[in-house]
Amino acid sequence: MKTLQEYITLAAQNHGHMCPGQVLGIRMAMFGLNALGFDDPVECRKRLLTFVEIDRCATDAVSLVTGCRLGKRSLKFRDYGKVAATFVDLETERAVRIVARDDSRERANSMFPALSDPYEAQLEAYRLMGDEELFTLQRVRVALGPADLPGRPRSHVSCESCGEGINDGRERRIDGRVLCRPCAGEGYCQEIRDA
Repeated sequence: MKTLQEYITLAAQNHGHMCPGQVLGIRMAMFGLNALGFDDPVECRKRLLTFVEIDRCATDAVSLVTGCRLGKRSLKFRDYGKVAATFVDLETERAVRIVARDDSRERANSMFPALSDPYEAQLEAYRLMGDEELFTLQRVRVALGPADLPGRPRSHVSCESCGEGINDGRERRIDGRVLCRPCAGEGYCQEIRDA
């Protein structure tokens, strides 16, 4: 595994800047991998599945350290708004959920009272604080189905309303019809039709 400083340098290049969330994400991923016994993320890439719970800077850093990606289906996003990630060893089915402690911000700010900017204090402190000061670790079980696993699509159907393709059992069956989630009323956008 790379050093914290090596990951920080890579994360700043990858994300476009360095911030406390990036440091937390790096540390979170390193802690999670260590808890599962992985010394090198490259060696475990085919075995690792990661769930992230926030769409902020920490997620980019978790992806950088683990090598898990949405496009490879090894990174899963659950929009809970929490600085947390769950790391799953697909071979052993062992999993750990790492959560950033809410009190770590205050602790970070008190470590560097000379820094008037809390952002700068957190950036420095998150590099130095111990894992137990930054995170809680929970051993968890994650229920995974075949359609949740990395690899080629396990199924493919077409929506009977819009005709768009749907992979991996994400369709809805309503009144005997196969529908994509937007056509089933679960969409996040609406088409604007010119008058």
